[in-house]
Amino acid sequence: MGRKRLLLHACCAPCSLEPVRILRDEGFEPTICWTNPNIQPPAEHDKRLMTLVRWARQAKVELLVCGCDRGKWDWAVAPHGFDREARCRACYALRLAETCHVASSMGFGYVSTTLAVSPYQLFDACADVLERLAHAEGVVPVVQDFRTRYPEATRLSRELGMYRQNYCGCRFSAAEAALERHERRDERKLAHAVERAQAAHACRDLTEPRGLRA
Repeated sequence: MGRKRLLLHACCAPCSLEPVRILRDEGFEPTICWTNPNIQPPAEHDKRLMTLVRWARQAKVELLVCGCDRGKWDWAVAPHGFDREARCRACYALRLAETCHVASSMGFGYVSTTLAVSPYQLFDACADVLERLAHAEGVVPVVQDFRTRYPEATRLSRELGMYRQNYCGCRFSAAEAALERHERRDERKLAHAVERAQAAHACRDLTEPRGLRA
């Protein structure tokens, strides 16, 4: 029996590593579908795509570069702004609708997505969208929770020297990620300041004569 043809929507190269390996182990032959009009600015989009192209060539994975309608993304997704759940669900729908349509039109029996790797994605929402759109196009959704493989994917991508982005892709996620990094930096600074103050207090207690203590 031949391997089962599966169209795998990919959001980036690092997140593709483990899904491709696992799906191959399970008898699928993935073809990657690139359709990510959410990724901004265009230079970032192209950098992620070129990283994926180079890796797919090395891994002998076929890659299809499909529609990336930024105007449609601005119309369908951007109005949700910083309402993350609504924005991400609409974004998943746009990208996975294109993937499922390509899968159906090109005779793929199965469809999946690498979005299920990242712990920063909304897994349940993504799975729900994929299942609904795949059934509508007459293809079988392969929903797997790859999030347990995220640490391994991170390690492998670093070993391979892959470009690793620090935000999901859209301008809203870039702003949210930057804010979270600043908040973590401020928390670390505060923690270090507290540690220094505690150390100084402990040192004073050790060196100060008992009779002079208040």
